[in-house]
Amino acid sequence: MKIHFSRPVEDANLQVLRKNLDEGIIVSVADEMPDDFHVLITGRPTDAELRASPHLHTLLIPFAGLPSETRERMKQYPEIAVYNLHHNNITTGEMALALLFACARQLIPAHNQFRQNDWSSRYLPLQQVILYQKTVVILGYGSIGQYIAPVLSALGMTVLGIRRTNPDPDNGIYTMADLYELLPQANVLMVALPATDETTGLLGEPEFELLPEQSIVVNVGRGAVIQPEAFYDALKSGKLHAGASDVWYDYPTGKPSPPFSEDITNHPPTDVPFHKLDNMVMSPHRGGAFGNADVERMRYTRIADLMNKLVRGELLPNQVDLSQGY
Repeated sequence: MKIHFSRPVEDANLQVLRKNLDEGIIVSVADEMPDDFHVLITGRPTDAELRASPHLHTLLIPFAGLPSETRERMKQYPEIAVYNLHHNNITTGEMALALLFACARQLIPAHNQFRQNDWSSRYLPLQQVILYQKTVVILGYGSIGQYIAPVLSALGMTVLGIRRTNPDPDNGIYTMADLYELLPQANVLMVALPATDETTGLLGEPEFELLPEQSIVVNVGRGAVIQPEAFYDALKSGKLHAGASDVWYDYPTGKPSPPFSEDITNHPPTDVPFHKLDNMVMSPHRGGAFGNADVERMRYTRIADLMNKLVRGELLPNQVDLSQGY
């Protein structure tokens, strides 16, 4: 089997890939594209790449998610199966936990005060939320949610998960049909949903009103899932103890490498002034830890694992449903 990366791959990552691939899998990269490859690995394929080989049967997106332009393009190629990569569920899960702890203990405002030698936050214990014996609802109980669930359970929290299919109420797993029954129980709402036609704008004013007073909302899924104005209002009014997000509404388009353009260094993530709120923790979509050496090893090890399964005729996980958008 022949696999082709449409973009350059660093030598260290190629070594990891080849070390973990079964014998007989041939790798080509960028300009080395043959005319008879079977798997194309890229997030945003062109029509020329998709038509370059009559034997192409699989597109592997080497990250989580499905770019909108890729979704529309691949609808024209129903003979090509589309998969994506969930190698970053661990790093994104760690980010979700970091944001949760920062929210619960109000670390950012306390940090900022203490840098000015102000000890006030030590004597205001009511500004903290203790997570022990609280209930957390994980909205989007996929690879990220399943990774953080045991950690939250180990903290003494009651963990409830919501996913699209396969409810298991005996083990605290429900579907979207149960959302409005679960929100009033959510002292913590962890959002790990993709942005689809069904999830865009899912959480707005009515949903925030259902949450308990002084609850916490953390979003590591996609920004579009939460209506920004409603999120802001719930934070500013004090309905929420705190909120955090690693995903946003407006992203820069400049080259993502130094020297950075002003589009990178001065680009508001939304028109809503979250930056003025002390109880909002803002992270510039760093959950996947892109470029980190450990993460890149995870990425290429995972790619090798999927390619080995494909050669062996085993079922591949993470097939993308173009109609659903993930």
